[in-house]
Formats: sequence, C-alpha cells, structure tokens
Amino acid sequence: MKLIKKLFWLVAGLTAILSIAGLIFERVEKKKRRDNGDKNPFEGKHVRFVEDESDPINADGVCGHLEIVGVPTPAPAGFYERVVKRLLDVVLSSAGLVVLSPVLAVISLMVWSDDPGPILFTQKRIGINKSYFRLHKFRSMKMSTPHDVPTHALSNPESYITKVGRVLRKTSGDELLQLINIWKGDMSVIGPRPALWNQDLLVSEREKVDANSAKPGLTGLAQIKGRDELEIVDKAELDGEYVRELRAGGIRAFIMDCKCFFGTIVSILHHDGIVEGGTGSIEKHS
Repeated sequence: MKLIKKLFWLVAGLTAILSIAGLIFERVEKKKRRDNGDKNPFEGKHVRFVEDESDPINADGVCGHLEIVGVPTPAPAGFYERVVKRLLDVVLSSAGLVVLSPVLAVISLMVWSDDPGPILFTQKRIGINKSYFRLHKFRSMKMSTPHDVPTHALSNPESYITKVGRVLRKTSGDELLQLINIWKGDMSVIGPRPALWNQDLLVSEREKVDANSAKPGLTGLAQIKGRDELEIVDKAELDGEYVRELRAGGIRAFIMDCKCFFGTIVSILHHDGIVEGGTGSIEKHS
C-alpha cells in the first residue's frame, strides 16, 4: 500500500513539473515560429482547391493545387478552447508520458529490432490555421517506404509495413509519440487529424467548414465515425461538426471532447475503421 502511494505521488509530481514546463515551452516555441523560415504560404489565408491535370498528383490522389481567395473569418476561440482545453491537454499529455514511459521504451526497442534504423518517424503536417509543424510517430513502415506519401496512395501498402508496425497501427500505438506534440502545443488530444502538408483537397474541404482554424488532434470525431473508411468530403464534414461544438464552448464542447475520447478507446479495442490503403472504403464497399 505504501509503495502504491509513493508511486502515485511520484507520478503526480512528475506530471505537475512536466505540465508547467509544457506551458512555458509552448510560449517559447510561439516566438520561435514567427522567425521560422519554413512557413506555409497559405497560413492564415482562405483557400480553395483548383483541379488541374498539369499538376502532379498530390497526397489525396488528385491533380490540382490550392489557390488563395481571401482571408478567413473563423469563429473566435472561447475560454474553453483557449484555457480549459489547453490545460487538459498539457496535464493529460504529461501524465501519459510519465505513466507510459516504460511502454514507450519497449516499443522503441521493438521497432529498432524489427527493422534497424530510426525509431522515430517525423513528418511535416498542417497545424492550426494551416501552419506547419513536425509530427512524431513510432516508425511502422520499412526504411524503403517513400516519405510524405499517405498509406492509401501506395500501390501495395501492406508490403511496406513492418511486423511490429502492423501491430502498432492496429492498436494506434504508433501515435503515442504525438503526446510530445500535444505537450508542446502543436496538437490537442481531441481535434481534426493533422493533414499532410500536401493534402490540398482535404485542406480545402476543411476550409469550407472552418475546421482548419482548430488545433489538430490525436483523435477526433472522424476517427470514431469511420476513420480510414471515410471519403475526404465526409471526413472534413465531421471535422467541421466537431469545430462547431468546440466553438459553442462550455459543457457542449466538453461533452464532445469526452465523446471523442471514450469513443476512441472503444474504436481501438474493436480496430474500427482501420483500412490500410483504403481511404473511402465505406463508399467503395457500399
């Protein structure tokens, strides 16, 4: 019993220290980002997708590009989104990093043993207001896999996934390192999943429903409503629905976050919506 109490206070103390450090780190990082040369030219701008066969195929599997059409006027973030949600994010991510540190260490060893090379997979993604950030994952694919290409765009995605990676992807274990992104303030626990930097169609569809104005999340409404099986348009609409509830603030926003959080646990246990190489599988199989 005494050991359990000691462990509890140890975890609580480390969580508190990490939480305070996370809030300070976020403020420092915001200042650095202003001077960052790797800035998205579409950041803070209103965009639309223009189909153009002369353009190379992008990460959504279509030819085209984004075009600036003005400056968006998103609904302002309320107290829940700005303060309560951020506090919950930093506390939950800090606690997760402390409690799961042995698990993260074991996964790291397994990833390296299965396919020697970098343990981490870092990729440029779209953050709040279309800003860029670097997303972290455990590497679940072989070293020979093309970078910056979503799984559904690969001709034979199963052939690129490692043995350990297959387990990680089914359990969403490869996403655990995004706790670091949440701690830093790049992401939230709940929100639209961060798009690849070249997923122009998805970004454009999210623009129509104001979903680009919220922080991306580790999981979200689209993740519990179909995940990989959803068409891009349907995924964006669910992201928009989430943001509308978030901007409503108060109890409505909190209930939506709880719905997504606990819904994700159920989805992971049932492996719902995971289709390698299968964006839009609901439509394809209907």
